[in-house]
Formats: sequence, C-alpha cells, structure tokens
Amino acid sequence: MWTSATVIERIDWNDKLFTLRLAADIEPFIAGQFIKLSQERDGKRVARAYSLVNAPNADYLEVLAVRVEDGQLSPSLHDLNSGDQIEISTRAAGFMTLDELPADMGQHLWLLATGTAVGPFVSMLETEQPWQRFKRIVLVYGVRLQEDLAYWQRLQELAQLHQGQLELVACVTREQMPGALECRIPDGLADGSIEQQAGVTLSAQDSQVMICGNPGMVSGALELLQERGLAKNLRRAPGQITMEKYW
Repeated sequence: MWTSATVIERIDWNDKLFTLRLAADIEPFIAGQFIKLSQERDGKRVARAYSLVNAPNADYLEVLAVRVEDGQLSPSLHDLNSGDQIEISTRAAGFMTLDELPADMGQHLWLLATGTAVGPFVSMLETEQPWQRFKRIVLVYGVRLQEDLAYWQRLQELAQLHQGQLELVACVTREQMPGALECRIPDGLADGSIEQQAGVTLSAQDSQVMICGNPGMVSGALELLQERGLAKNLRRAPGQITMEKYW
C-alpha cells in the first residue's frame, strides 16, 4: 500500500548526493529496513527501494539517495524541495537488521558500507541495541571522494559519545583525506590496514560482519572473509556474515 509523504527538509551533501527528510504515516519499522518511494508516470508506477536512515523512534523519515542521470526515479527525487509530495510504501521490509544476527556469536560488530549503503548502519547506531549488545563496533565507510561521506559529522559525534566502543574507518579511493585510508574496502581487508586503523582484530571467533553496498565490494569482502573462516549467516545455519547488495 502507498501513502503520501511530504518533504520537510533536504540536505545536499554534494551536487548529486542528497538526503530527504519526510513526514509520513507508515507502520513501525526496524533499524536497517527499507521503504519504497514512487511516482505515477503515464499510468504506471515507478518505485525504488531506499533504506531508512533515521532511528525507528524519530518523528520523521529520512532517506539518502544519489542522482543517477539515466535513473527512472532519482532525478525526480533530486528535484524535490520542502513542501513537495512523494508516494511512500506504508510498510518497511528487509532483513538487514541486528535482530537477524546470532545472539551468542561475536562481541565485535563490523559494519562495511559503500556510498548510500551507510544509511541502514546510521539508523542502527542511532538506537540503543548495538551499544548494549557489542563490546566494540567498527564502521568502515568507503567512498570515492571526501564530499561523499554523508553523515560523517554525526558519525564522529557518535564515536565521541561512545569513545572506546565505536571506531570509524573511512576509505576514500580518489583523493587523499587526513586520517582516511586510500583504498577499496576489500583491499584494506586483504592487507590488514583496516584492522590496523580500527585497532580491532576481525575474526570468526569474535566478530559479526554486516556488509552493505555495491556488488563489487560485497562480493570482494565476502570472499576475503570466507577465506579467513567466516561464514554467511543463514537462519538454518548461523554464521558471521550478513550482507545486502544495493543494486
């Protein structure tokens, strides 16, 4: 089912990357889930999935999106401003949630994200669940340019608030950024630089890993982790790796 959402605020991180904050009445959701935004075009509905960035208890909804020039929906979303309307699904979906992780496996939580796929992890970190459940949390955020690091200031605030519990590792591939690694996430896992930067060891015994992003990063990270003895997390066979490709 669909309902109308009103844009109450927009944030432009750069000329293509943007956040829409929406007012809409949807069913309760779990941090990490996604909704769909849509428009009617010539009698046909065009819909695309977007993860919710806000905490479930927020009084607004928030999505992070990037304008794709030949995209069917994102250019229209990029044109929206405060007061404009967009259709939104009334029920969120998806299994990229902390509830899906095995309860008795791992005291360290690794969150690997590229681009807009950081959204569900921001939502999780805005809840109490990860802080109460895990001793150490590492967010690895891969982008091309420093300006692509949406929510970086908020993440730094959370790292300060949870000092010693949350470590942030930025991987910026196309320019140098102070304090960041200049590598793709799979490469940083392969050479150990990500673990060195985080000060946390990634292991099958101590870690749960959530991977969300472009297919190349997801498949590359999965292969490396499996070589180190970690396994996909399935309901019938609990493991250490939970993942979601963004397209």
